[in-house]
Amino acid sequence: MFERLRHFIDSLTGPAAPGPLLSEDYRVAIIALCLQVMEADGIVSAAEQAVMRQKVMEAYQLDAPTFEALLAAGESAESVAIDYFRFTSEIKRHLDEDQCVALIGMLWEIVYADGSRSEMEDHVIWRVADLLGVSGRDRIMKRQEAARTHEHAEDDSSLVQQ
Repeated sequence: MFERLRHFIDSLTGPAAPGPLLSEDYRVAIIALCLQVMEADGIVSAAEQAVMRQKVMEAYQLDAPTFEALLAAGESAESVAIDYFRFTSEIKRHLDEDQCVALIGMLWEIVYADGSRSEMEDHVIWRVADLLGVSGRDRIMKRQEAARTHEHAEDDSSLVQQ
């Protein structure tokens, strides 16, 4: 009886779209969130893409071909996503609290890569941090760290130009 009810409900809503590689590798979910943060302000800059590539490859010790495969899967997963929960729940199964805080720091690094921070980027990171169980205090500390790092990078580049 339950099976018939499930079949009926499935016929009304259609089959669930499986997420590409999502259940196979949590790093796909991480890349999908990075992409969503980059797209939040409507502009995906080359600087943001470069920082995402560098930070993800360093954090998860990826070689270029592995990163490219995960990126393709992340783009596919992100394009059909309707919320952040699908990604954050997968990530929470694989990362501990400190790793989730570090992920929020990485997302802030991506935000500051293009030299500006938008209200939409703030909102995306706030939601992601909340779903990952990262405290407001840790989220703000990571934002401030990324802002300071970006500020120092700008100071260093202006010294080189002089």
